[in-house]
Amino acid sequence: MAKKQKYYVVWFGNPTGIFHSWEECKKAIAGVSGAQYKSFDTFREAQIAYDKEYADYKGTGGKKKKKLSPSELAKIGEPELYSIAVDAASSGNPGVMEYRGVDTQTHEQLFHEGPFKEGTNNVGEFLALVHGLAYLKQKNSDRMIYSDSRIAIGWVKKKKCNTKLKKTSKNDKLFKLIRRAETWLRNNSYGTEILKWETKAWGEIPADFGRK
Repeated sequence: MAKKQKYYVVWFGNPTGIFHSWEECKKAIAGVSGAQYKSFDTFREAQIAYDKEYADYKGTGGKKKKKLSPSELAKIGEPELYSIAVDAASSGNPGVMEYRGVDTQTHEQLFHEGPFKEGTNNVGEFLALVHGLAYLKQKNSDRMIYSDSRIAIGWVKKKKCNTKLKKTSKNDKLFKLIRRAETWLRNNSYGTEILKWETKAWGEIPADFGRK
């Protein structure tokens, strides 16, 4: 009997992405400390998972975690609507990427950049956060900012886009934006509170592009 096809999502590896064989997945996680990966039975499941976070699937055998209980929802509470939300979308990894920021309450689009060739979702999430921080500072706003990407939040706090994306002639503009964002983080202080959007409790982040 033929072995059933599996699809492998690598959230943190070199490179990240969706792979069609264990051999490809092994190459992507080889030598990567703390590599994050899971196998899925269908390509669609893998696509959905890749747009989420590893923490949502860790220890679940490839199945998404169950819904939160009423007590868990109560503990998380409601999102702060006096804020902005940012998100990114990438068609492929790497692929055509774009990002934007919106008003959390009204969903009014505040900024949008892209599409960029040969980008990744993580890079877009990072750029969206930095753009949001710069936007709020320019407006002298005390609003908070939401992102649903722990990776991007971590990169911003370290002031470094720790992407494994390779620079090519097609994404040269994107890498210039990355360097510009890193420079802004090093040269600017800000009081904006960066918060994790609790997707499991609140649904998709308002800035989501609706490509799930």
